[in-house]
Amino acid sequence: MISRVTGFSARRPLLVVAVWVLVLGAGFGIGTGVFERLVADVGTVPTSESGRAEDRLEKVAPSGETLTAVISGRPVDDAGLLRDVNAAMRQARAVPGVAEVAGPLPSTRTGRAVLVEVGLMPGDGMEDAAEAAAARLRAVPGTTAHVAGGPLSDAEFDEQAQKDVARAEMLSMPVVLILLLVVFGGLLAAGLPLLVAVVGVGSTFGILFLFSTVTDVSVYSIQITTMLAVGLGVDYALLVVSRFREERRTAPDVAEAVARTCATAGRTVVFSGLTVAVALAGLVVFPDPFLRSMGLAGAAVVLADMAAALTLLPALLRRSGHRISPAKPKAEGDGAFARIARGVQRRPVLVLVAAGAAMVTLALPVLGLKISGGDPRLLPDSTTTRQMWNDLTVHFPERAHWSGDIQVLADAPLTDPGVAGLRERIAGMPGIGAVEAEQVGGVSVLRAEPRGAAEDAATRDAVEAVRNLPLPFEVQVTGDTARLIDYRQMLSDRLPWAAAVVAIGTLLLLFAFTGSVLLPLKAVLTNLLSIGAALGVVVWVFQDGHLAGLLGSEGLGSVNLTVPVLVGAIAFGLSVDYEVFLLSRIRERWLAGATPQEAVASGLQRTGGIVTAAALLISVVFAGFVFGGFAPIKAIGLGLVLAVLLDATLVRMLLVPATMTLLGRWNWWLPGPLGRVHERLALSETETPSEPEKALAAHR
Repeated sequence: MISRVTGFSARRPLLVVAVWVLVLGAGFGIGTGVFERLVADVGTVPTSESGRAEDRLEKVAPSGETLTAVISGRPVDDAGLLRDVNAAMRQARAVPGVAEVAGPLPSTRTGRAVLVEVGLMPGDGMEDAAEAAAARLRAVPGTTAHVAGGPLSDAEFDEQAQKDVARAEMLSMPVVLILLLVVFGGLLAAGLPLLVAVVGVGSTFGILFLFSTVTDVSVYSIQITTMLAVGLGVDYALLVVSRFREERRTAPDVAEAVARTCATAGRTVVFSGLTVAVALAGLVVFPDPFLRSMGLAGAAVVLADMAAALTLLPALLRRSGHRISPAKPKAEGDGAFARIARGVQRRPVLVLVAAGAAMVTLALPVLGLKISGGDPRLLPDSTTTRQMWNDLTVHFPERAHWSGDIQVLADAPLTDPGVAGLRERIAGMPGIGAVEAEQVGGVSVLRAEPRGAAEDAATRDAVEAVRNLPLPFEVQVTGDTARLIDYRQMLSDRLPWAAAVVAIGTLLLLFAFTGSVLLPLKAVLTNLLSIGAALGVVVWVFQDGHLAGLLGSEGLGSVNLTVPVLVGAIAFGLSVDYEVFLLSRIRERWLAGATPQEAVASGLQRTGGIVTAAALLISVVFAGFVFGGFAPIKAIGLGLVLAVLLDATLVRMLLVPATMTLLGRWNWWLPGPLGRVHERLALSETETPSEPEKALAAHR
């Protein structure tokens, strides 16, 4: 199958290139329209109590968004200030689409700011009304007004996503090209991986645009999938081009070298791409629309990169491969990576314990992981939303919490004594301020204002207490805190299922790739160590605040609720990606008759440079997002950089040689019945077993 696809691409290079040019044009033409469709909402569970209550509330009592304005620069006892602010409020109140304007509330902390809140009517014109009302409030003479919230903050999240993508590409692409020039020593060979990466980005925009026609696409999606498209595009192209240069040493004919490359590296790319896609597809188990769409879109992007590596690259190599110089011969037994492997093989138990202990130590902060929906500190200081938040913390610290009302829907009229009693009980709960009530149809809606943030213990306890009250009528609770509680419960319920889907899919693919029972298990266990270590450092930096200033962030007290799942899924896929690279060459040497120790040392020597280069290149891509402006993307970027680097060093160079040395011939243990299953799944490019495979079958 692989040979037919790659063979057609090599025989019809102009046709294949033309098709990919069309894909690229559509991606950067029509596909970039996805930026206008991005949404900032994440962390919802439509099937949960909070999700159902929110939908119901939207139907019975739709409400608009609220803007918060902090107007500072003049003392609050200045009579002229209040006159000017009231005039601006009257103008804002007259804007079509504005429901109410409340304030001005003077600051009792500094005496140099007033707070104004603008309620917007629900509907399609909410964005225009927000801009117009904000413009009126910014026009107060002698003051600085930072207005944010609702559609204004959503627009800033969208704009920040575009800036981060552009900045990351601007920072990473030149560095990637320079590194590729160093690796290959020629512009053409270095340019091919970069070209595949560009094609991957164009395909990403197109895929996300198609997704946006049927579902919401989050601001996270564009950044994360772009990271994947560039990183994996470079990875796969690096593997293919490196193998092509190696084959050119013994196959001067370009067509033959392309065929040999696709029969070996092509198979590796297929299994690598499928394992990464499976890791991301595990996200569809979660009912959160964002995680589900992220899994589907991410898997589609990976498969697009894989398709480009199996079609576009063979076509380009067939047309221009004669201009790429063959790789220089290397002595396998004397290389640096072979020496590292032999050093590990002399003390496998010691290395295994030491490397494992280091990874576990890095992972320890995960035990204190706290997740939340975040607040404006996720945005950089240059954004108006963050500036408004900073003003709140200075002038109105009692209001500096990013949580809406606790909303309670009671299936009883407002005149019901039970509703009045419920209102009193909620008002008496710790952490709760004023409680307002209204009746919409036969439903009573109670809105309780929390005194603290959504993730504060008192606020969470209040929500749980309301849900557990014995009442003669049905009650549903929603709001920021209720959504966070339900989201955590969803993660707890669905994470084992997602892990099972990913583990089973990965084990089956690695079994089909290696023909081994134990190697897939070893791969899953060692990869979990690198993921845990990466997440531990993310918690240590972004939650606890250690060294966060070096990344332009600060200790947030929690990690955004999307970060652990996304880092875990993507990092697991990338870890298996490098595992496939390494095992492919170890298996080749083992099938060729090498001893287990010789096969490991030779395989590490043959792939050590490629894996190191690939890890360095993809780390550069992810690092471009670490220095972006959006804290969750910084955290995801840092987690993936660490996961990749730890996997390419401690795991591939130390843990893999140590474990495979201890297992010896058991690495390739395959019971007879499973051997027949493997023959059906292996995607071998030869119809009959090779002589080494026959010998292997005989001594099994």
